[in-house]
Amino acid sequence: MANETMRKFGYPATLVRLFEHWAVLIRPAQVTLGSLVLAARSGASAYSDLPPEAFAEQGQAIAAIEKALRQFCNYERINYLMLMMVDRQVHFHVIPRYSEPRIWQEIAFPDGGWPGPPQLKIAIDLETAQLDLMRDQLKNVF
Repeated sequence: MANETMRKFGYPATLVRLFEHWAVLIRPAQVTLGSLVLAARSGASAYSDLPPEAFAEQGQAIAAIEKALRQFCNYERINYLMLMMVDRQVHFHVIPRYSEPRIWQEIAFPDGGWPGPPQLKIAIDLETAQLDLMRDQLKNVF
């Protein structure tokens, strides 16, 4: 099942990993290298509306995300932002953080907000082929 928020972030083309209650998606606008979206698969628009099983599984999803992103971009910190101002279904923006730019496919990905809050408006929009390649590389480390 896919909700409106998942589709906005490119599901199913951006899908990295599917859990029973959660989907991990590549964020098309890369705030930092490896930026993801952790989206609840339900239509819930309040975090408290998720079933208890979703909360339990979220821990598994986060552990998998952090392990994969450590291998992919060697982040120094990681931010989970639950904003839900534009996209109403429950989701988190997962932003790897680092003090020095990361290079991927000859593209530099600086962390424009380091060491403060991430700068969501400063992002690199990947082309479809780049997004597909990044998705596949992340799938391989999940």
